[in-house]
Amino acid sequence: MVLRGWEPPLTPWAAGHRGVDLAAPDDAVVKAAAPGRITFAGSVAGRGVLTIELSESGHPPLRTTYEPVHATAHKGQQVTAGQPVSVLDHGPYHCRAPCLHWGLLRGTTYLNPLSLLPPALLHGGPSRLLPIFGIPEPDGVPEPGQPHPHRERSAPAAHEGAGAPAGSTGAALLGALALAIAALWSLGRLRRVSERNERAKRQAPPRAWTGNEKQKSGPLRRAGGLAGQSREERNAGDGTHVKEA
Repeated sequence: MVLRGWEPPLTPWAAGHRGVDLAAPDDAVVKAAAPGRITFAGSVAGRGVLTIELSESGHPPLRTTYEPVHATAHKGQQVTAGQPVSVLDHGPYHCRAPCLHWGLLRGTTYLNPLSLLPPALLHGGPSRLLPIFGIPEPDGVPEPGQPHPHRERSAPAAHEGAGAPAGSTGAALLGALALAIAALWSLGRLRRVSERNERAKRQAPPRAWTGNEKQKSGPLRRAGGLAGQSREERNAGDGTHVKEA
C-alpha cells in the first residue's frame, strides 16, 4: 500500500517527495523490482540504502534505491526481478509507521518508481473479494460452480387467503365497528332528547304576574323586617302601648 506518492519538486533544489513510501512491517523482506546490478549497499545519513542499476535501461541507466534497509546482497552482485536483496531496517523512516522508501533516478533526475510496474497494477480493474476460510456456511449453499436451484413460490390457496383475516385482525375490526355504531346511536339519542326539551320550552305559556302576589309580598316583607324587633319596639312603631300586668 502506498502511504505517500511521488511528488516531484518544481526545481531540483525545492522541497518535494522524490519517491514513494510503501507500507511494510519491521524486518520485511525487500525484493528487487527489476533485474540489474547492485551499485551501492551501505549507510547514508544514518539510513541503510541499497541501489540497483537496472539492466538494459538506456544511457544513463535507471537506478532504483531502497531505504532504510539492511542489505543481504553485496555490491556488484547481479540480481533478478523478485530476488530478495535486503530486509526493512528499524528506521528512521520517511513516515510515522514502518515503511519502505522506494526511489527511481536516471542520472540525477528523480522519476516516479511506480512507472516500473505493469500498467495493469497502476490502472487495474475493480477490487476483488478474497475468500474467507474457517467460517461455516449456512445449509443449502451450493458448491462453487453449481447452479443455484430456482424454487418457484406457489400461490396461496383460496381457503388460506380467506381464512387469514378471520384471526385477531378480524376480531379487532369487528370490535371497532361495534364501538362506532354504539357511539353514533348515543349521540343521536342525546340530540333527540335535547330537541324535545327545546320544543317544550317554546310551547309553554308565559307565567302571568298578578297584583295579589304584590300585596302578599308586602306584609311578608314587613313581617320579615319586624321579626328581629322586641315587642316594645313593635308597639312603639304602631303607636300603641301595651301595659304589662
